[in-house]
Amino acid sequence: MQKYISKPEYISMEEYLLIKIGERIKSLRTENKLKLHELANISGISKGMLSKIENARSIPSLPVLMGILQSLNVEPGDFFNGLKFNTQGSIVHKKKEDYHPLQKEDAIGFLYHEILSKNLKSYNLNAVLLTLEPGNKREMVVTDGLEFKYMLEGQVTYHIGDEVIEFKAGESLFFDGRIPHVPINQSNTTAVMLVIYLLFIES
Repeated sequence: MQKYISKPEYISMEEYLLIKIGERIKSLRTENKLKLHELANISGISKGMLSKIENARSIPSLPVLMGILQSLNVEPGDFFNGLKFNTQGSIVHKKKEDYHPLQKEDAIGFLYHEILSKNLKSYNLNAVLLTLEPGNKREMVVTDGLEFKYMLEGQVTYHIGDEVIEFKAGESLFFDGRIPHVPINQSNTTAVMLVIYLLFIES
């Protein structure tokens, strides 16, 4: 039975997201018939830390979360699609037609659509869909934060500093956005990726 939190007006989106991530991880672990210490060992974190995450006492960093999802054989897209936000006053729901196109750098073949933007204490969470047309052009850029990418369709060649990565559909990528980077679509088809920025907020 789906659990609902009473008095949602007293629960912030940050608190609710924290709860739902923990519940989702615990549910997936149970479905995979893994004990707490077993998943912790596979993920390379302590049993105590995993317990805190599952019980909404700690929110995992993106590397830790990605490690847990990899250990559970769950794609990031499937994990976040499985998160349901049911509390009134804490719902952030955007229909596809409500996604706002964004113009970032002066670039050819880059089309961003904002999905979500939310300040979370020391950083800003910003999620966008990025469509890359064949032959896209842009100089390397830097972002004052961390970046997580999940390729939904197609493939690109990702240049991050001196590294060159062939990034294909179904793959994820996490890196420090302060390293100069640019994705290049050298194929003949459009590429689409989910991009999540964790932007640092100056105190």
